[in-house]
Amino acid sequence: MSDEPITYAAAGVDVQAGDRAVELMKDAVRRAQRPEVMGGLGGFAGMFDASALKGMSRPVLATSTDGVGTKVAVAQAMDVHDTIGIDLVGMVVDDIVVCGAEPLFMTDYIACGRVVPERIAAVVGGIAQGCELAGVALVGGETAEHPGLLGPDEYDLAGAATGVVEHDDVLGPQRVRAGDAVVALAASGLHSNGYSLVRRVVAAAGLDWGTHVQELGRPLGEELLEPTRIYTRLLLDLVRSDGVDVHALSHVTGGGLAANLARVLPAGAIATVDRSTWALPPVFGAVARWGRVPQHDLERTLNMGVGFVVVLPAEQADAAVRHARERGVAAWALGEVGVVSDLDEADVVQADVVQGAKGVDGGAVRMVGAHR
Repeated sequence: MSDEPITYAAAGVDVQAGDRAVELMKDAVRRAQRPEVMGGLGGFAGMFDASALKGMSRPVLATSTDGVGTKVAVAQAMDVHDTIGIDLVGMVVDDIVVCGAEPLFMTDYIACGRVVPERIAAVVGGIAQGCELAGVALVGGETAEHPGLLGPDEYDLAGAATGVVEHDDVLGPQRVRAGDAVVALAASGLHSNGYSLVRRVVAAAGLDWGTHVQELGRPLGEELLEPTRIYTRLLLDLVRSDGVDVHALSHVTGGGLAANLARVLPAGAIATVDRSTWALPPVFGAVARWGRVPQHDLERTLNMGVGFVVVLPAEQADAAVRHARERGVAAWALGEVGVVSDLDEADVVQADVVQGAKGVDGGAVRMVGAHR
């Protein structure tokens, strides 16, 4: 047994480095605020003045929590840490928007093997930037140093957010009708799902993160770190627009387009999605080719270029498309909702039909055609 005293620093935790990280991130966090935020950075709890909710008839709180999966491994390999926080915000707040709620505030949690103040500040700076884009307040967070559990340059992050919606304005399967149109909003890239598959494909193909890929027009790692598009403000504006009656929204994350769309359809409904309505972005074709990934597996893992789906009356589809395009997001009519009366057991087991996805006893989605 050693006679030397064992300190917290000797155990691998640097409290001073943690304090330095907080100082470096203060300016970024200050920009990610709303008037309702009370108190400042460093409190035991973030506080948000909820008195505005008293003016609502029946306010319903909505909450979501998520991470960014193994995309952090790409950020660590590239030593680029200022965009992964944007991904975190997108994954969390846009899940809240699906029910029609406005996200209000968010907290984050970062676990790391060693606090490198500049690296932690870069991650939090990305989170703050994402919150700015979404109009969400970053009211607090935690950075925990876990030496011995994580490597010195390893970290993971998660976040949680809360929003609110009037009870009568909640979106979802209860509003969807046969004949509704399905409109797609383009993804910015892979977003933050399927990176275990993508990383395995990249390794098997013997590629390096710094490899310039001609069809992508930039290095591979740069393409894979493209931040998740945040749709919050665009969608809230659309939901609140006069003459537009959005019935349901779907955030295309883990499980792919069909599985996530099926979650917001009522039992007995089937949406037909036509692949020929859009050209597959190059990164998806590259992953498929490099790994000889079957189309069925690709579609059940990646977003295939569709980041969000809007379900609304067919006569309003053009308005939704215009709304997105005017805000710089490509959009197009993807398909329509029908009745599942002719969907038999043989249809359900086909690779191109998804029903009852993610534990939700909802509708079904049939994928037809081929990409342009």
